[in-house]
Amino acid sequence: MSQWLHTSVAVKDGDEHGGCCLSFKIVLEKQQTDDIETNIDLTAEKDSPSEKTKSPLLPPPKKKQRAKQVEIVKKESKNVSEVWGHFTRLPSSNPPRAAYNYCGSSYVAHPRYNGTTALWAHLENSCKKYPRRKEKSQKTMHDFAGVGVNQRDEKGNVLNVKEIRLSLARMVIIDELPFKFVEGEGFRAYSRALEPSFEVPSRHTVARDCMKIFIKEKRKLKKLFKSERVCLTTDTWTSLKNLNYMCLTAHWIDSDWELQKRIINFCIVENHKGETIGKQIEECLHEWGIDKVCTITVDNASSNDRAIAHLKKKCKWKDVILNNDYMHMRCSAHIVNLIVKEGLEEQHESIMRVRNAVKYVRSSPARLKAFKRCVKKEKIDSKCLICLNVETRWNSTYLMLDAAEKFEKAFERLGDEEQKFI
Repeated sequence: MSQWLHTSVAVKDGDEHGGCCLSFKIVLEKQQTDDIETNIDLTAEKDSPSEKTKSPLLPPPKKKQRAKQVEIVKKESKNVSEVWGHFTRLPSSNPPRAAYNYCGSSYVAHPRYNGTTALWAHLENSCKKYPRRKEKSQKTMHDFAGVGVNQRDEKGNVLNVKEIRLSLARMVIIDELPFKFVEGEGFRAYSRALEPSFEVPSRHTVARDCMKIFIKEKRKLKKLFKSERVCLTTDTWTSLKNLNYMCLTAHWIDSDWELQKRIINFCIVENHKGETIGKQIEECLHEWGIDKVCTITVDNASSNDRAIAHLKKKCKWKDVILNNDYMHMRCSAHIVNLIVKEGLEEQHESIMRVRNAVKYVRSSPARLKAFKRCVKKEKIDSKCLICLNVETRWNSTYLMLDAAEKFEKAFERLGDEEQKFI
């Protein structure tokens, strides 16, 4: 009556006559009696069907006497669940128990009657010493920011998220990268390959981290400026978009007798008037707490004279030197530049001819290509090419003339081949 039994059949090879042996091990439980274990052995031979042993028939059990469990005769199975990598069986315990490798807690772990649900529940929810345990409590904004929170990678190693984000912000500052660089697909792929468990922050988070670094360094400098006498340099200029900028730099010698400099202000100003510049410098000095100024170096513009006069009148500094009579220092590089430009005025016509020739060659790719052919034909061996000068830098005029002199024959050949060349 196989329809009433849940059985497992193990087939073993018989003798040379092709006999086979079937072994059934059946465990039945009745409602009012203990467990009854019945073993039925059947032996059958194909050559002599008359000698087959008939198996005794069991009466069909009632509904209340359903079979509870069937034992399967097989070899003892090995621990295949991943949870056993975190638990150790206790061989001397009765009933069998397993101890947790991290906190030492033990649970009943009978190989037949107990599963691994309780072990997993303790591993993921109860034990606080599990390295990869995830907190299910409500997170705060501090947790989302990741400041001061340590994470663990897939191997359980501790990751200092604060230090990683600090290094990322410093990289953006030192290499002068845009904030959106961290959202690039290539950088994120590189970060995942380097450390998969670290989540790369957005550009807004990196911008906030950079601002935190600035505030921290600003506190250090403000504390340092209280005991140091500084020298200031400033300059103003107008951009291509007609915006007026001003930069203010502080210079001082530290305790190790090394010259230090820091940009303490970079801002937009309304105009280049002396009073406007003086007010902006005064506001910056008050913000940084600088009250020991030795000198202020500016160029020879008349507006800077009025700016220095404004600072002498409004600022009450400590430990001034000679009543600030020598505070105004004129930029020597700017003075040299004015002297050289005045001297070059005598050769202005010759310089403009060279400049126009260089400008003609560099005005289009086709002309530059033609000039390179002329250089090749004249067999001029030079790694550098011609360059234009900048009017505000006299050394650039020298570089332009020095380079053009090497390609004099190439310019002559270009004039012969092209009629448009002046």
